[in-house]
Amino acid sequence: MSVKVRFAPSPTGKLHVGNVRTALVNWMFAQNARARGQGGSFVLRIDDTDLARSTPEFEQGIEDDLAWLGLLWDERYNQSKRFDRYEAAAEKLKADGRLYACYETAEELDRRRKVQLSRGLPPIYDRAALNLTEAEKAAYEAEGRRPHWRFKLDGKRVAWEDLARGHAEVDTASMSDPVLVREDGLFLYTLPSVVDDIDMAITHVIRGEDHVTNTGAQIEIFEALGGPVPQFAHMPLLVGADGQALSKRLGSLSISEMREQGYEPIAITSHLGRIGTSDPLEVAPSIQALGTGFAFSKMGRSPARYDTADLDRLNAQALHAMDYATAKPRLEALGCDLGEAFWIAVRPNLNKLADVVEMARIVRGPVTPVIEDAAFAEAALKLLPETIDAGAWSIWTEAVKAETGAKGKGLFMPLRLILTGQAHGPDMAAMIVLIGRETLVKRLKGEAG
Repeated sequence: MSVKVRFAPSPTGKLHVGNVRTALVNWMFAQNARARGQGGSFVLRIDDTDLARSTPEFEQGIEDDLAWLGLLWDERYNQSKRFDRYEAAAEKLKADGRLYACYETAEELDRRRKVQLSRGLPPIYDRAALNLTEAEKAAYEAEGRRPHWRFKLDGKRVAWEDLARGHAEVDTASMSDPVLVREDGLFLYTLPSVVDDIDMAITHVIRGEDHVTNTGAQIEIFEALGGPVPQFAHMPLLVGADGQALSKRLGSLSISEMREQGYEPIAITSHLGRIGTSDPLEVAPSIQALGTGFAFSKMGRSPARYDTADLDRLNAQALHAMDYATAKPRLEALGCDLGEAFWIAVRPNLNKLADVVEMARIVRGPVTPVIEDAAFAEAALKLLPETIDAGAWSIWTEAVKAETGAKGKGLFMPLRLILTGQAHGPDMAAMIVLIGRETLVKRLKGEAG
């Protein structure tokens, strides 16, 4: 089998961590298939059938976010350009007696559900519309009502082998016949999705476990249209670090916001791709390696915990492993490219790349020295080596220790505060070489430099 998967976002908002995880797992599954010589195509299908809410700006944002993350697609489609295919499918289902017109208003359906519940009955649609005569339909039409169209389910147990959940079954007799076309003629998600999956030869549908029940109805629609039924995988959903449902803020955390906050794409993909799996939560060498190592057998059945503390750790890890050639153009864009030695010295202390701006300021100045003991600073100045090289820090601190009796934190902290103005930062042995002797002298004298 040549594996083909799809990601079908709606351009009505920004991509957030929840739907990006779905895109990522689909992409990784395709990447793994490529590594095994089983094809592996990733389709981007823009679900823009809601013409009123879809915007070109959100559509472009989806493409930009996916490309920035490295989730490049092999094929791309817009559902808004395929209405003729959905119309043809709807006509076939009508002709076969599987799609039928209903005239109830939302208020009438709500009252009917309340009555069913009061009688201890399941609140499913009773198919009353199937008993309407042509005269009754005409009367409704004369009132100005327009029909919505429901798919007539077989009312059977639909079973499949789920790649993420194992054996799964849904009894469609316990479901309402799903509405596929609204009163205004707008197609709801289900019919276009099935038609596209058939036309585009999608082999695997990978999504969240909240779609399990829908799958039973969709399999019947696949069969009614005469198309091959894809394999399904329903992943556990994301929860917060406390095990509770994600808050609205976190659940809608957009990739564009995360990019602005300074997160690295490989940190985001490594985090979303490995939480809830047996893989160690570490940064992958590359997005390709992340995909090659993917398998549903590694995915647990419990909800995946999304913890920003883990993401922050992975982001720092990605920066600490970044080579100078990769960092250089980004350092240049920040106006902080002070050479490879600078990058090697400061990267172990970075959490976000933007932190490098402050590191560069420490080197270039101005820095206001923090001198708590003038006598200590004066002694350190007198003992400062003439040549500031890789071994200078060790020689200097030993000399200052012998002269002042300071040791440990009492030795190193005052020197750091004087020379950088900060209590924490990169390794001082490397930093004093970058700062240079002339500036070191100024700061030891208490002068900003």
